[in-house]
Amino acid sequence: MAKRDYYEILGVSKNASKDEIKSSYRKLAKKYHPDNKETGDEAKFKEVQEAYDILFDDQKRSAYDQFGHAAFEQTGGGPAGGNPFSGFGGFSGEDINLGDIFSSFFGGGARSARRQTGPAKGEDILMRLRVDFMDAVNGKDEDISFDFDDDCPHCHGSGADSLDDIKTCTTCGGRGSVTRQQRSLFGTVNAEVVCPDCGGRGKIISKKCSVCGGSGHKRVKKTTKIHIPVGINNGQQIRLAGMGGAGVNGGPHGDLYVEINIKEHPYFKRERNDIHLEVPLDFVDAILGCKIEVPTVYGDMVVTVPEGTQPGQVLRLKGQGIKDLRSGKPGDQYIHLDIKGPSSLNKKQKEALNAYKDASKEEDSLFSKFKKKFKK
Repeated sequence: MAKRDYYEILGVSKNASKDEIKSSYRKLAKKYHPDNKETGDEAKFKEVQEAYDILFDDQKRSAYDQFGHAAFEQTGGGPAGGNPFSGFGGFSGEDINLGDIFSSFFGGGARSARRQTGPAKGEDILMRLRVDFMDAVNGKDEDISFDFDDDCPHCHGSGADSLDDIKTCTTCGGRGSVTRQQRSLFGTVNAEVVCPDCGGRGKIISKKCSVCGGSGHKRVKKTTKIHIPVGINNGQQIRLAGMGGAGVNGGPHGDLYVEINIKEHPYFKRERNDIHLEVPLDFVDAILGCKIEVPTVYGDMVVTVPEGTQPGQVLRLKGQGIKDLRSGKPGDQYIHLDIKGPSSLNKKQKEALNAYKDASKEEDSLFSKFKKKFKK
């Protein structure tokens, strides 16, 4: 049976951010988990897990977008065709804690409590950047500004006014969790829960930082340079490591993902890596043939229009399209000829066309040939 599309399984678009993928996964995993007596479905749960495993990992997602399910097929117990993305298992990217998702079933858990005591990476952030069409074609370095939670200059991220103000929590003894009896589907059980006094940190701050109020961070306006690579397409993202949300308990910052939105060009139309351009042409030039100077994304280029060119004919300029983001191989440019006749003629033009008509046999006209078909 053919596998379903991973984006369809998670109910997200192909341009979905990692936050959207994670959110959809959490909802579906909770819905289909086998321990959910009402809507549990083991097959669908595994299907949702597999889709998340691929789409949340940037490298695997890129391979899937390019090759589909074939990128992860295996033969003989090994990756098909030597594909480096085949045969990966487990969680990808950021490991989602199923204990958190199903806390409503089991009343929390030791693993959930332990995870909150250590350093945790901050949230990834998505921002959108609108760029000109030609900047996406040729690449460009551009400065972007965004809000950033930098480490407080006074407490250096600790949240305490001084190191002496950081004490070990006496309630949990620095563990960040305590044991409590809770009721669950299996009866009364002992469970590790987050310490109510230190919030899982294992430390108590007796005096908060006077500069940041104990948050450990200070919101600043940050400006950094971003490189827009040659050939980037609409909706693709650029990752800036460590430029996202602030970490928890001394953990690193998350990442900033910049989604590129490309402005439309008034004449050039992009289709994958190919460029399409409509060019008007006088009917006489189409009949007799000519040379015209045609715009491309790299400058003007002389093109030969063959004698007897017909309306709607398309000319191909090989290698004059957009360079592929990964391979650097350019696409092509296609010239769509819009052949036009005059709406009015002067005396000499009429004489010339009448001379052409007189030199032609009436039975050779296109209309005469058309009418003969109905007399057979």
